[in-house]
Amino acid sequence: MKKYFALLALSVSFMAGAEAQQDPKAGKILDQMSSKYQAMKAFKATFTQTLENDAAKVKENLTGDITVSGQKFRLKMSGQEVINNGQTMWTYMKSENEVNISDYEPDEQEISPSQIYTLYKKGYKYTYVQEAKEGGETVDVIDLSPEDRNNPVYKVRLKVSRADKSVKSWQMFKKNGNRYTYRISKFVPNFPVDATTFNFDKNKYKGVKVIDLR
Repeated sequence: MKKYFALLALSVSFMAGAEAQQDPKAGKILDQMSSKYQAMKAFKATFTQTLENDAAKVKENLTGDITVSGQKFRLKMSGQEVINNGQTMWTYMKSENEVNISDYEPDEQEISPSQIYTLYKKGYKYTYVQEAKEGGETVDVIDLSPEDRNNPVYKVRLKVSRADKSVKSWQMFKKNGNRYTYRISKFVPNFPVDATTFNFDKNKYKGVKVIDLR
C-alpha cells in the first residue's frame, strides 16, 4: 500500500554532480520556497500524477488531493485515503471498505508530505539547472540528489514559480525505468482544518472493516 509515497518521495542521485558543493543559487530559491509553505498553518493541493515507462510502453494518469498541516496530512488518490496525525496512520481502501491502522514510522527513503518542503536541507545535494516556461509561467528548474546512492530514485527535477516561489510540478525518475510527473492544478493556502481532519472516524464509513496492525 505504499503507492501513494510516490507522490511524497523527493529523492535523487544527480550522477556526476553528486559530489559537487551545494549550488547557492538553487539554495536561495529552495529557502524561499520552503519559507512560503512553512509559514502556512495548512494547505490543500489538487494534483495529477502521470506514470510513464518507455520500455514497458506504460502511461497512466491519476488524480488526487492532499491536505497538509505541520507533520500531519490527509491524502486521497486512486480509491485510497491515507490519514496521518503524526503518530498513527490510517490507510482506507474504498473498494474493500477496509482500513489498516499502523504506527507512523517514516522510512528515510519514503518522505512524508510534511518533509517535502524541507527535504533539501539534510542529506541532499541541489543544483540549479535552468530557467524554463510551464503553462506560460517562468519557473526555475532545480535538481535534488541524495547522498545515499542506494536510493531507488536517481533524479528529481523540481520546477518552482519565479513569481511566487510555489512548486508548480516535479518529475521523479526511478532506476526501474518508471518516470513520475506531478502537476499541481489547484492550490489553497491556509486551508481550514480542525481536530477531525487528520483522524479516521469509522462512524463516517458504514460497515468498515478495521485491521489494527499496531
